Amino acid sequence: MHDKIGRLHVLTDFHFQQIYTHAELTEMAIEGGADTIQFRQKHGSFRDILHEAEATARVCASRGATLLINDRVDVALAVGADGVHLGQTDMPLTAARRILGPDAIIGITTPTISLAKRAEQDGADYVGFGPVFATHSKASSINVQGLEAVLEICNSINLPVIGIAGITPNRAPDVIRAGAHGVAVMSAVTQASDPVGATRQFYSAIESTPARI
Repeated sequence: MHDKIGRLHVLTDFHFQQIYTHAELTEMAIEGGADTIQFRQKHGSFRDILHEAEATARVCASRGATLLINDRVDVALAVGADGVHLGQTDMPLTAARRILGPDAIIGITTPTISLAKRAEQDGADYVGFGPVFATHSKASSINVQGLEAVLEICNSINLPVIGIAGITPNRAPDVIRAGAHGVAVMSAVTQASDPVGATRQFYSAIESTPARI
């Protein structure tokens, strides 16, 4: 397993909230215990996205946190990020690997076991599995997977699994006990009145629940 794949991934965002910049959210999330930041910006010009990603990269570098860029391989390469997190409609994993090289962390969202197995064959470093629970940040909750599916996918592949969507501090231990290496969260931190405190709750919940070996 790549040693920089953290257990608490916080996705930054400026779509669901416009109070904090990506860099500010990153600083607060790391202060609260996040070991991995996923920079996520779906809209805007390349220059604007690059500007925000560069500022986020500086924070991660100064605090020793892993930086993954959501979707954008070009941005990851431009800012020297640790890697990318890809969706099923983004650049194919194999192409991203050719561009970013063997040392980059490449994770991919896999909503089914068959896709997770394909990701493992293609050389992914980890998979994001979900939605584990219903979430307002996704367009639909029809395909909510649940904890039994987390257990099944963790037993089906040899990659770290990061649970995504609808995860709260109270739910995080159940996701870890089901076999997940960690969790990824966004709105529960970015839209919280106290992002540092919100992240700290996740950190405490995860640290008190050892990952399954």
